Amino acid sequence: MSSGRRFPASGRGSFVALALSAGGLGYMRPFSGTWGSLPPPLLAVGLMAIDAPGWMVTASLALLCAFASIACVRFGAESERMFGSHDPSSVVADEVAGGALALLVVPWWMLAGSGHASLHAALITGSAGFIGFRIFDVWKPGFVFTLQDYKGGWGILLDDLGAAACTWPVALLASVLTIPVRSTVG
Repeated sequence: MSSGRRFPASGRGSFVALALSAGGLGYMRPFSGTWGSLPPPLLAVGLMAIDAPGWMVTASLALLCAFASIACVRFGAESERMFGSHDPSSVVADEVAGGALALLVVPWWMLAGSGHASLHAALITGSAGFIGFRIFDVWKPGFVFTLQDYKGGWGILLDDLGAAACTWPVALLASVLTIPVRSTVG
């Protein structure tokens, strides 16, 4: 990720800049990538807090990942012109996509439906996925680093999806260790 301009150079930015900056989170400083990584765990934990079924959490994360990925690929080349660099720091739709993908491995249906225990498990799992994703996104181990060499939106997006894949064991382990114990005694 390189810095470039913080805000788009042209007035054309409304929808495109809003989609790429995750509703403006990419303009927040410091650590715009961290701000951009917050929507997926907040969405998952928020849905668990209102006792949404696990399938709804998974479907919501999948839709969030798809929307953010499409925004990166569709508007990636344009973002480089708008912000003046390859993978500009204000573009955080890639972090949204990666953060959502990192949490898609979690068996949310197993965490759902136990009140406070469920919310506690969701908080721990969401936090582990968030922190793990940030570590792998910044570190970019092995093949993940080379994925950012692709041109345009693919180069912006693929390294974050690779970091998300590296996060899967962390998120899965956190979820398995925090699955609420349900009493079968009536």
